[in-house]
Amino acid sequence: MAEPAVLLEAVDLTKRFGKNTVVDGVSLKFAEGRLHTILGPNGAGKTTLFNLLTKDYPVDGGEILLRGERVTRLRPDQISRRGVGRSYQITSVLRERTFFENVWLAAYRAERGGTVGLWRDIRAYRTTAEKSRQVLAEFGLQPFSDRKAADVSYGDQRLLEIAVTLATAPQVLLLDEPTSGLSQRESERVKQFILSIKGKFTIVMIEHKMNVVMDISDDVTVMNRGKVIASGSPQHVAADAAVRSAYFGL
Repeated sequence: MAEPAVLLEAVDLTKRFGKNTVVDGVSLKFAEGRLHTILGPNGAGKTTLFNLLTKDYPVDGGEILLRGERVTRLRPDQISRRGVGRSYQITSVLRERTFFENVWLAAYRAERGGTVGLWRDIRAYRTTAEKSRQVLAEFGLQPFSDRKAADVSYGDQRLLEIAVTLATAPQVLLLDEPTSGLSQRESERVKQFILSIKGKFTIVMIEHKMNVVMDISDDVTVMNRGKVIASGSPQHVAADAAVRSAYFGL
């Protein structure tokens, strides 16, 4: 069986803040249709790596390749339009807007590249509205369509944020701690939601809950102090001595 194509690649990526090197020569390949989880203790550089991949932070060294093309100098909006979508560690949905409006806004921006005349008869833009309804229906969120994000649980807001990211039609989906702050029941819902989209996208996920990581990951990379210390299958990484020392203190 042929190896899946590499969609997104970090090549010797480096980021410094003053004298501190937060991401130190990280090289990783994220393959088509696979779910790749990045683990590490607090301060390991995981979210900073995401910020480099989306160009929220400028790169101090190394390259970013998307489908083999160098995209290191592109702006964040250009990276997004090339097919890299992201959810954040702290939910960024519009709390006073409905589920439908949040998804619609993301789809509208992705399709039209701007927000001119945004809230004028929102349902009149048929193509965008239909796409928004499809996203909500596909992931079981249609019953929440007319509910404001502020009126639902934090877990449901996390699901909405992932749906909002999916509305931009990404090929690579970056999820930054999607179960952070959630109860066990809410975490299970988010896990099942991610499983439902697994294989449809290349998913790169930062996650701390080991049961989630072991249940849904194809590949796992562990970072510590800005460097990659292990990478491989979940079982291989869990048994790695350096990982057990850095992550579990064993």
